[in-house]
Amino acid sequence: MNRFPRLPLLLYSYLTAEILAPFFASFLILNAVFFLVKLIPFLNVVLELSIGFADFVRLFSYIFPNMFLYSIPMAAMMGMIIAFSRLTVDREILALKASGVSVYTILPPVLLVSLLIAGVTGYFSVRLIPIGEIAMKQLMFQLAKEKIDKGIKENAFTEALGDVVVYVQSIDQVTGSWRNVWVSDMRGQTVPSIIMAQSGSMVGDTQRMQVTIVLENGSLNRPDGAYAQTVSFDRYKINIPLHVPSVIDGEDITHQSMGSMTMEQLEQAALLFGSTSEKGRDALVHYHKRLALPVGCFILSLLGLPLGLQARVGRSAIGIPLGLGFFILYYILFTLGKNTAQDTSVPVAIAMWLPDLFFFILTLILVRQSANEKPLFPPVLSNAVASLNAKYVLPVGENVAAKLRVLFRLPANQSLDNSIPDEQPADSRGGEALLVPGHLSDGTVHGDVHSKQCHILGCASYNCHHCTIEFKNLEIAVQAGFTPCDACQAILSKQGAYLKQTGKESESEDSLKQ
Repeated sequence: MNRFPRLPLLLYSYLTAEILAPFFASFLILNAVFFLVKLIPFLNVVLELSIGFADFVRLFSYIFPNMFLYSIPMAAMMGMIIAFSRLTVDREILALKASGVSVYTILPPVLLVSLLIAGVTGYFSVRLIPIGEIAMKQLMFQLAKEKIDKGIKENAFTEALGDVVVYVQSIDQVTGSWRNVWVSDMRGQTVPSIIMAQSGSMVGDTQRMQVTIVLENGSLNRPDGAYAQTVSFDRYKINIPLHVPSVIDGEDITHQSMGSMTMEQLEQAALLFGSTSEKGRDALVHYHKRLALPVGCFILSLLGLPLGLQARVGRSAIGIPLGLGFFILYYILFTLGKNTAQDTSVPVAIAMWLPDLFFFILTLILVRQSANEKPLFPPVLSNAVASLNAKYVLPVGENVAAKLRVLFRLPANQSLDNSIPDEQPADSRGGEALLVPGHLSDGTVHGDVHSKQCHILGCASYNCHHCTIEFKNLEIAVQAGFTPCDACQAILSKQGAYLKQTGKESESEDSLKQ
């Protein structure tokens, strides 16, 4: 005998597919928006360095890991909300509950998808972001050096190096070395220094973002008032820093910051500078940030489940604005925690992980409320939100709708969205919006998810406001944990069906399925 219950793998695979489809759609849309936002400051670099399409793709691919660190959590939450909103509106969640499948039963695929997405986010955060920033710095230096190399031509003056003008008589096409070089150096002086050499070359230093002109067997002529100084040399170096247009979205991508360090380097930097110093705390902030954001992605994905279950007919997208609000709140708290860790003496680990802890507890509470068929928020908060919505949001919406009707010349009585029914009455026990009588089919068994009581046809409470779920027959209702009310038991006692269900009497099963 198998001691463990068989997992509903078919249900789990179906839910996984339902979650991943809107996740990938949201992921593409969000990254397209982020791409357009990043593209505007990025064009300055492209135009200054005359970057080709292939190098443009390479350069922008190094920025994507930073974009994914924020787009993946948002896409995960939106995918979860959209998936369960559709399942709720199409009554599939209702059918699962009627079959005895609770919210806790459908948690495994939600946890699995959330862990998978959080793992991908963690890989981008810990591994790819430092690699991408280092590769971007190297590529920017390479592009700048290539621009200079292309500008240096035989028998021509090159001014691509700013105050240093170079003239080369011949260039070896194999080694790239120069022959018969003339250099005019105007840096820090009014009259240029003239340098002539038999040979020369140019090498680059990626770490310092500079190029070095190496001249051999020549002389330096430096004017000094009415006199001139001439110095012969065997080897002479001119270090020229590259001023690459590398500031993208307010950040200098050619400067090696904490963001380009690996996790091991951040730990070493924190130990080297000390955890109480400014640089040491900055290293710890970046270290914990790379770990806390993937965990936050996991929590936000789980939070999409109870928010998606709030959808109803006529308000199928209610979870999306709630999700955006929670997403913004999370990053506000995360930014406050980051600033607190950098500017105060609060331990960095506590300041950086406190938002994750808060949202984890909030997510557990909301999942429990959804599983127990209770409103997510207290009635006072729900009523306040509804009041603000009626006072401010709805008038603005009506004003916009009126202007759209005028713009598109629609009749005054024609609505742009006539699929939204009237507001439903609120349950006096919790402020939760319940359906009006007649929303359930006649002939079925109606159930109250709060009291776990069910009513059959003929009962005085058959069409009560509290019944929000229906079953095909009484047998399925009893298996789902519902109990007939006293009036229904009296009716069933006459028929003998209920006594048979409790084992007190044996009659035919058909009487139980009436």
